[in-house]
Amino acid sequence: MSLTRRIAAGVAVFAAFACGGCSTVEYYAQAVTGHFDMIRRAEPITDTIARESTPAGLRERLALVQRMRDYASRELALPDNGSYRKYADLGRPFVVWNVFAAPEFSVSPRRSCFPVAGCVSYQGFYAEADARAHADALHAQGFDVYVGGVPAYSTLGWFDDPVLNTFVFYPEPELARLIFHELAHQVAYASGDTVFNESFAVAVEREGLRRWLSQNGTQAQREAWAASQTRRARFIALVLEYRDRLARLYAGSGTAGDRRGGKEKLFDAMFADYERIKREEWGGFAGYDRFFAQGANNALLASISAYNELVPAFEELLAQKRGDLAAFYAEVKVLAAASREERNARLRAGSRLPAKKE
Repeated sequence: MSLTRRIAAGVAVFAAFACGGCSTVEYYAQAVTGHFDMIRRAEPITDTIARESTPAGLRERLALVQRMRDYASRELALPDNGSYRKYADLGRPFVVWNVFAAPEFSVSPRRSCFPVAGCVSYQGFYAEADARAHADALHAQGFDVYVGGVPAYSTLGWFDDPVLNTFVFYPEPELARLIFHELAHQVAYASGDTVFNESFAVAVEREGLRRWLSQNGTQAQREAWAASQTRRARFIALVLEYRDRLARLYAGSGTAGDRRGGKEKLFDAMFADYERIKREEWGGFAGYDRFFAQGANNALLASISAYNELVPAFEELLAQKRGDLAAFYAEVKVLAAASREERNARLRAGSRLPAKKE
């Protein structure tokens, strides 16, 4: 494919992936301008390391990224290309801000569709103010909304995604996890199925980080990561439990007032359970408080479940392949090419997850 066609196709894919299929000229403009500004700022990591003005701390982190990037392709069978071999400083804490929305009485996210990338469960903005304004507009229409800053995204291999200042100083396990996650999106992508795509990438990041730490981490890092995974599993279980309870409430025959009152009670109960878990199980650990900073609502639950719902099914599939990542990826590609109903059924049939109606 020529460079011109690659850029044109890449812009179309990116605009759909980050923007959720918005049709206004302004929306496309902010997507394309924001992305190409990031690409313009990126330079080879080797050049950044070699520059005398580069701070020592950044130089060390980029050297660590190089080792992680080589490991990803050599040991995890992830794509060996130009992604995460350049660095860009955007001068802001996040690359985009994603806006999730859900109806007042539904835990299913509002989906935005685009002919190339299919439907996605969020919309992305390069300026936080634009994201907040869009969220306000959706809220005025009656939607529950949640805005979350995003440190990185994948262009699915159309461009060489760079390392960014938004995550380069993450703790080592988090840095490795993010790189493995974003590279996984280049392996397989099911158009219009956010839960499938994100759950697959999370499964890859978890397995990749387990292997990275076993070979390169300290005992303290391995223990800290194990503890964090226990907390993460507990938090996700809590969110999914209340998502399902809310779904049953919304599907009931009560009046709008009954549902509204029941919704408030369930979210109050979830907060109470969360505070109890922090106190009794986590020794006061408050790392998940940030998710509730805007208040909990249907959109927040949808955003969390989108990244985690099918992770156990993918991990079971990897176990069935005896940890052979190449064989695992090949099977996931087959699933990605199938219909959404078929891949959902096949994934759930091979795991302990209950069947789910489409």
